[in-house]
Amino acid sequence: MAPSTRTSKLLFAILTRLHFYVGLFIGPFILVAALSAIAYLLSPPLESWVYRDALTATSQVPEQPLADQVATAQRYLETDTLPSAVRPAPEPGATSRIMFSDETLGPSEHRAIFIDPGSLEVRGDTTVYGTSGILPLRTAIDHFHRQLLLGDTGRLYSELAASWLWIAALGGIVLWLWQRRSLKRAGPALATRRRHATIGAVIAVGLLFFSATGLTWSKWAGGNIGELRSAMNWGTPSVSTSLEQATTETSDPHAEHNHAGHSAAPMAMASSFALTDFDRALGAARAAGLDATRIQLAPPAASGQAWRVAEIDRRWPTQVDQVALHPQSMAVLDQTDFTTFPLAAKLTRWGVDLHMGVMFGLANQLVLAMIALGLVTLIFWGYRMAWRRLNAASGQRFPTVSEPWLKLPLGIKLVTALIAIALGFALPVMGVSLLAFAVVDALRWWGLSRKKLRSGKESLSQS
Repeated sequence: MAPSTRTSKLLFAILTRLHFYVGLFIGPFILVAALSAIAYLLSPPLESWVYRDALTATSQVPEQPLADQVATAQRYLETDTLPSAVRPAPEPGATSRIMFSDETLGPSEHRAIFIDPGSLEVRGDTTVYGTSGILPLRTAIDHFHRQLLLGDTGRLYSELAASWLWIAALGGIVLWLWQRRSLKRAGPALATRRRHATIGAVIAVGLLFFSATGLTWSKWAGGNIGELRSAMNWGTPSVSTSLEQATTETSDPHAEHNHAGHSAAPMAMASSFALTDFDRALGAARAAGLDATRIQLAPPAASGQAWRVAEIDRRWPTQVDQVALHPQSMAVLDQTDFTTFPLAAKLTRWGVDLHMGVMFGLANQLVLAMIALGLVTLIFWGYRMAWRRLNAASGQRFPTVSEPWLKLPLGIKLVTALIAIALGFALPVMGVSLLAFAVVDALRWWGLSRKKLRSGKESLSQS
């Protein structure tokens, strides 16, 4: 057999066995992620129905100033504490959200008081989460999808699934290309494998997208991705709310977005805020060009900081511009414009929003849900084929990956080992699981080799 042909067959055997074991052992984690993703993507209509009272304004009268809406929320809570953020009603018939920090809530969570902007009626009081402002129902699904409701420990499950998903998808594509002609000629006995390969090829791009964007939220791989984005200047620009930086030359690579002539604004900060400052901040942001219907105003969180007013409309076309406003003069101290973002930053923003199903609304959600459903089908067929293979083995052990790998030429073995090591450092959770698999597989190979050697010696002695 020619060396190239022999090497190709060995690589095919390695890829086939690795694809099988990835599906067998990582499949349950990917299955949970896929099912919870479907639930999350299809939950917005249910959320709108469950919380329709809080989300809907019933009055037909003109909107009252934000100052009055904030005062209403404060009276409801019996506090004079300023809200941490305010989201004015984005459209007629919708409520405003007056959001307060609460030490009893988790990270990125706020207590939101929903106010009818016309009648000033309190329409709801509940917890909202993240920039998207999702409500408790979808928050619970989101937390289950990302961490099984187990906090940081649970995040390992989703990172494991996302780390291996792209490898399974790429491996499946290679196997499909390798076998597509034989699969077309295959009879009914291989019908499940043919369907598995075809569906996998159809949704492969979506699976790679799920994996890549999902890893950005992960703990370990996400940290490495964050460092890479920072080093390559792929981060999403954000305004600075530090008043001190307003009078110093900034080294921010996006400093050209600052408004000229505002760097000399007074540094003194008012000791207290009037509720009318919310209306002043909104007016200043509109004058600066923030025209999205969905907008969030955040007052200074501490002395020496500015207002941050941000567009929060992640739909297409994306509107996520921001301004930093001086707390007294409402002069624009810093500003970002999404149209001027680096392409990598835009792609990151769009990738995250597509993954969450918010960029194109219902169409986006349905497409992603169909891809996730296709993934569930792939896993089901994969386990069906594994069960048949297990029954056909008649008690024999499944072949190891180590056996064909050890027969590869030295150069190719070194290349595959270096690739595995590099991926292990870039994706630590995958690296640890790969190391554990390699150890177990090597021990299995060693045990099978010794058993085969003993059997050979016994045959020679008997003869």
